[in-house]
Amino acid sequence: MNRGKLIVFAAPSGAGKTTIVHHLLGIPELNLEFSISAASREKRGNEVDGKDYYFLAPKAFRQKIKNNEFLEWEEVYPENYYGTLQTEVDRICDAGKNVIFDIDVVGALRIKRKFPEETLTVFVEPPSINELIKRLKGRDTESDEKIDMRVAKAAVEMATAPQFDVRIMNDDLDKAKAEAERIVAAFVGIDKA
Repeated sequence: MNRGKLIVFAAPSGAGKTTIVHHLLGIPELNLEFSISAASREKRGNEVDGKDYYFLAPKAFRQKIKNNEFLEWEEVYPENYYGTLQTEVDRICDAGKNVIFDIDVVGALRIKRKFPEETLTVFVEPPSINELIKRLKGRDTESDEKIDMRVAKAAVEMATAPQFDVRIMNDDLDKAKAEAERIVAAFVGIDKA
């Protein structure tokens, strides 16, 4: 059975990685399936458990860490864990599909270290910190304090960009989507000239 490839998108919050990932999922020939991450944070807006994230209480998340059930995980903010369950990736790969991830930079680099040949890491860069702040405030989903935490973390995340296989500047969303499509198609062996 053909094991799928792993395509990992990471970026600071607000850079546009989720929008790009959703665009790629709409292209059937890429044979992608989204890896649903586990998270210990509260649901936002219309998020659905098992579709957007597997929402776990912090205590349950820590138990899964102890049981080695995660391919990667990170305590992104205090008591705010995110991670990729090994069973989720196995399920998708065993079906012969390529796995696409929308995760933080630490998790992305951990997956690349574990599976260097099967993994493509893509870093989505915002045009500037000011644009990032504008996008985060435009979501209207978090307090100013949370936004400040995300912006502070963004500088650290931006410093990891050179460790990724590919960097995409998202200053023009249509251009960024097209670039992501070409890069992923080439990685999975499809000619999208």
